[in-house]
Formats: sequence, C-alpha cells, structure tokens
Amino acid sequence: MPLPGIQFVFPLIRPQRYVTHYYAKQALNYTIQNECDFNWTHTQNILLYQPTVNYIKNIVNSQPIADDFYEKYSKFVDKFGARPSGSSTLERAIDHMVDLTFQSGLNDVWTESVKVPHWQRGYESLTMILPRTRNMTILGLGPSVPTPTAGIVAEVVVVNSFTELETIAHTVPGKIVLFNAHFTSYQETVKYRQYCAIAAAKHGAIAVLVRSITPFSLYTPHTGSLYYEEGIRKIPAAAVTLEDADFLQRVYNRRKKVVVKLKMFNDLSLKESRNVIIDVKGQENPDNIVIVSGHIDSWDVGKGAIDDGGGMMISWFVPVILNHLSLWPKRTIRSILWTAEEPGYIGAASYLQRHSNELDKIDFIMESDAGTFEPLGLEVVGSPDVRCLIAKVLKLFAPMDAIKNVNITGSDIELFLNLGIPGASLLNQNDQYFWFHHTQADTLTVQNKTNVVKCAAFWAAVTYVIADLPFDIPP
Repeated sequence: MPLPGIQFVFPLIRPQRYVTHYYAKQALNYTIQNECDFNWTHTQNILLYQPTVNYIKNIVNSQPIADDFYEKYSKFVDKFGARPSGSSTLERAIDHMVDLTFQSGLNDVWTESVKVPHWQRGYESLTMILPRTRNMTILGLGPSVPTPTAGIVAEVVVVNSFTELETIAHTVPGKIVLFNAHFTSYQETVKYRQYCAIAAAKHGAIAVLVRSITPFSLYTPHTGSLYYEEGIRKIPAAAVTLEDADFLQRVYNRRKKVVVKLKMFNDLSLKESRNVIIDVKGQENPDNIVIVSGHIDSWDVGKGAIDDGGGMMISWFVPVILNHLSLWPKRTIRSILWTAEEPGYIGAASYLQRHSNELDKIDFIMESDAGTFEPLGLEVVGSPDVRCLIAKVLKLFAPMDAIKNVNITGSDIELFLNLGIPGASLLNQNDQYFWFHHTQADTLTVQNKTNVVKCAAFWAAVTYVIADLPFDIPP
C-alpha cells in the first residue's frame, strides 16, 4: 500500500521555565472515580477503538509500508548525518522533510522561522603534562567559550559533587576543576554538565572538565549543553571519558600533582532556522489540537540517529500514515519537527511565543526524544483524570500498555507541560540510550528496524485514538 507519489525503495541558555498554568478547561461532562474508573459509557467508547488500533498497527508493521518507512528514516540519517543547530546541513534536512511531506500526499505543511545559536566545534585537545605525558580524548560542551590560542596549562582538582567543591573552594583559583560525578540517572547527574562552568568559575577556576553523563563507555566522551550565568566569568568546558575521569581521580587521590594543557577552538553565532509544522485537520473540532513531536536537530558528533532522528521520523509519520489510510480524527493532529532542541528548547520556546493566543486549544501534547527501541507505553504528565484516561487508552495496546506517571517528561514539551497542558512521551526499552546519545556512536547501527517500525505503529495509533476521543480530554 504505497503512499501517494512515493516509490517503495523504501542552549545557549535554557529558556526560563514556565511555572504557572496557562489556562483552565471547562468542567468535564463525565466523572472519573477515585478507583480510576470512567463512567460505563466512556469506557465502552474507548473499547470501540480496538479494531482501528489493530488495523493501524497491522498496516504499519506490514510490507511494503514498514520497509518504506524505515528506508525513509535510514536514508535521512545517511544523507544528512549530524544536524547541529544553525548549520546549513540542518536547513537542508528541514527542506527534505518538507518536500517529503508534500510528496506523501499532505499539503497542510509550513515552516516558522526561529533565531538559533550556531556553535561550531574546532580543534580540541587535552594533554596531561604531570605526573607524566598522556593525551586524552575530550568533547567540548556547547556553547563553551574557547581557550586562548596557546591553550590553558593548569593544575587539576578533582571533586565528585558541588558540595565537595565548596569544601575545597579556597584551593580552586587558577586551576581546572574536574567534576567526577558518577551516573545515577540522567535527570540527577546531568546537572554536573549543565552547571559545571558556573559552579567552578564562582570559585576562580579557569576551565572545567566533567565526567561524561553516561553509565557506560568504550572510551567515548559525551557532549551536551552547558549554561553560563550573567555576571560570572565564562570559562572553557569539556567532557572527558569515564576511563580518563577514573584515571585522573586515582592519580589525584595519590596526592600527585596533576597538570594538563587544554586547547579548545570554537565559534558561536546566531543563525536562522525553522520549525516544521504539519496538520491533519480535525473533522469535528478542528480548533482543538493534539500535538505529536520530535526534534530534527542533533549534536555535531555521531549521526543523530537515536537523538532524535527516530523520534522525529515517527512523529512526522503520524499525519502521513493516517491521511494515507483516510483516518481523520475529530481533533486536529499537528506534527511538529522542532529545531534547536539541543542548545536549549529554542524551537519550542519560539512556538510558544508565536502561538501564545492558542495554547488553550492544545488538548494533549506528545514527544519522542528518548530513542526508538522496543515500545512499552507512555510516560504521562497530567492530573489524575488525565492519567486515568491514558491508562484506559493504553489497554488497547497490550502488551505495550505500560504507563509511567511522572512530574516531567520529554524535552521540548517540558515548556508546555509546565503551563499545565497534559502530555506524554514515548516509553520504550531505552536502558542503553545514554550509552550512545551525544557521542560519535549515535548511528543507525544502534537501532533495530523491527523496533523502530513498532514505535511508528504505536505512535500513530495512540495519537489517533487520543485525537478522536468523543469526549473532552481532562485538563
């Protein structure tokens, strides 16, 4: 069942978080009990979607649809590779997705311009001078400032936490701080990458290194964004491998003087980019919107296959396959391919500003930005009523019916969730996701075709059901 016209060869600084509810919906015309039970009528209405869910999943997982979808995904990754914010490669990739949408039979597609940071990585090196000579692999953290041309030669102090840094603050001026915080969870440990430069510079450090934010390494450093703070000196910052972080810790613990030479040459400018927006208009309530999304940019290392090529592609596929199957829901489905997520949700923040007068029309928002491995269900943010509703919907997808109730999820959609808009992220078997993301190893080799296609099928079907529900979605 080929798609129309297609042959089957197939943050600078993170935007300030919003902390208030943007709107309050009218009272629901149904009730949900404490036991998380709908009234009988609405429960039965959800069950009626079982044949449609099975139909969508079976079609997407069957040939030639599955082969065509995966070919589009793999061809995209192979053709464009890394797509850093503000790069010409990213803009060509955006043009490609717009053209692909038109070719796939959808005409309601447009782009919206966004000013984005463009941080270009140049030469980088880290060499131990004392107690012996040793070259170490690093990845600068964007948008780190460069070192002087001659580099920085300084003694290293090693700490495991911000608290430990405070205890030795008097020894830090003129030195390089290494934060050797071991991975617990990404949410907990990523603060050492994000705020390392601020914390170290406050105490007079002239550069900062951070243990890569990952539980596993084959001598692969992980890049990512860091933040600077007004009034605090901006210092160069780079990630080291787990192996080198452990090595430096051992030498430091033996009370040996550790001296290194750090060189980082890079450049930062502002460029023009675009969010891509694709609509399938609702048949009964077109002004009410269910958003499904993923970001099209990536870091400049690796190929951006899992972060976030897969999530972007399955979100693009939702309106395409539903339109192809003539499944047009009651509400409008809007697919958004965010630009400049990696430097700090820049595309999402721009969308919020541009569409501030219609945010009350967003009934639900979804994002896939944590890999496209074996799909399990959804991570859900919202009121108890919302969580109850999604739990009922997910029963249609057994065994992919896991629901993880969280306070925050996703990346770009975090800005929307903080406004009180309910939403969800794809929950998948991504226990190895942080082994690869933000590294040279983020390639198609990490992905499995069967799982990516299953994610596409699940994502399309669950979006359709939520957008077509014959009653109000709870606030």
